[in-house]
Amino acid sequence: VQLVDSGGGLVQPGGSLRLSCAASGFTFSMYYMSWYRQAPGKGRELVAQIISSGGSADYADSVKGRFTISRDNAKNTVYLQMNSLKPEDTAVYYCNSRVWGTEYWGQGTQVTVSS
Repeated sequence: VQLVDSGGGLVQPGGSLRLSCAASGFTFSMYYMSWYRQAPGKGRELVAQIISSGGSADYADSVKGRFTISRDNAKNTVYLQMNSLKPEDTAVYYCNSRVWGTEYWGQGTQVTVSS
């Protein structure tokens, strides 16, 4: 199982970014996918999760209405569209999936929101 995160960067407050996570080594379309983030000095928190079909998703209260998780099962890729970014969204963002009872993580991509 491999998860490769990409798309992070430096953006001004109010800006947008789209993160991507390319998955391989398992039947992607059968598993939930999640995005987590970890800010400096804080624990890792769940940001968004999407079911295997892509038909439903859940979000942390702090990002509801601003972030959208989606997936393309034909491309084995999950996305996180982040709009109206705030400085408190600054963190390393990680793709995640629990496959065959084991947690797998991407390598993380840094998102910095600053003017």
